[in-house]
Amino acid sequence: MPTRPARLCLVAGCGRPAKTRGRCARCSSKASRERTELRGPRVYDTALWKRLRSAVLALSPLCVDCKGEGRVEPATEVDHRIPIRDAPDLAFDASNLQPLCKRHHSEKTARENV
Repeated sequence: MPTRPARLCLVAGCGRPAKTRGRCARCSSKASRERTELRGPRVYDTALWKRLRSAVLALSPLCVDCKGEGRVEPATEVDHRIPIRDAPDLAFDASNLQPLCKRHHSEKTARENV
């Protein structure tokens, strides 16, 4: 039975057989490195964020949105009032953080990503 010819990498001028997402292994890993360099380290993977998140939840264990609705719910998420993509310099600023329950955090994130 004949085999299907290999698809070529989509990167202009490459010409190698494509593995995943239309790119060869070399071009795929290069693109991944470039994205990481542009973005920098993920805020949520840093030790500083993990300590700051724990401190915020320890100081304010209740969801601020539920509290505004007259309900008492534990906060499980720490939200950036101004998203990191809009103000990366505020990523570790405690005044830009608020404790939220999962529901309110998901709703806020959905509104921001429209």
